[in-house]
Amino acid sequence: MKQLIVGVFILTFFMSSSYTKTEVIYENDKEWETLFDGKTLNGWHRFNLKGVKSIWTVKNGVLTFDPNLIPKGNYVHDLVTDKIYKNFQLSIEWNISEGGNSGIFWGVQEGKSISNPYLTAPEIQIIDNDRHPDAKEKLKFHQAGAVYDLVEPSKDVCKPAGQWNHVILTIDHNKNQGSVKLNGTKILEFPLRGEKWKSLVANSKFSDECEYKRFAKLKSGKIALQDHGDKVSFRNIKIRKL
Repeated sequence: MKQLIVGVFILTFFMSSSYTKTEVIYENDKEWETLFDGKTLNGWHRFNLKGVKSIWTVKNGVLTFDPNLIPKGNYVHDLVTDKIYKNFQLSIEWNISEGGNSGIFWGVQEGKSISNPYLTAPEIQIIDNDRHPDAKEKLKFHQAGAVYDLVEPSKDVCKPAGQWNHVILTIDHNKNQGSVKLNGTKILEFPLRGEKWKSLVANSKFSDECEYKRFAKLKSGKIALQDHGDKVSFRNIKIRKL
């Protein structure tokens, strides 16, 4: 009877605990830096601007972009880290609304002549694979987990809209290698420079050298979360320098 009671207690604890699988993995690993403390937006700012508009809200450890809060004529609400990163692993959970679209950028550059993060930075796609029309175009290059318009995932392991998905993005310029794990499965690898990378860019929308003359030109940059006009939430955002 005592063993049964102990077993029930343990099961109840894990079912009711606010810890997610991601937190359990990283909570005692000092190599991982918390990018979102679950309470504030310290360490982040609006792209090319100071501070963060209330369009991005924080509640119960979840960071949410709500397009319904955007005033008319107010544009570009991509959220950008204050710090710059070069070689790293980024761990992040995301939850997209039905029919929604968003993304995670790395290598973001800011400046008066740069109007959006996507002009300088590659993107890991966040999307409702089942409902958003963009996920049906160009095979898998626009599906969840893809390096947008550049590298397609090897398989679809994305959970449906309204559920949490966990991404680990690895960017290692020392090894000239990037990779994406989605929900524990490695779904793609890609080079970060060289002829193979140039070929990927040449066969994508980013081949336009006038519009994308700064695209992925620098090894270091900021992390950004995209305003694509759809509701999206993030939590458990951590980064580990390589």
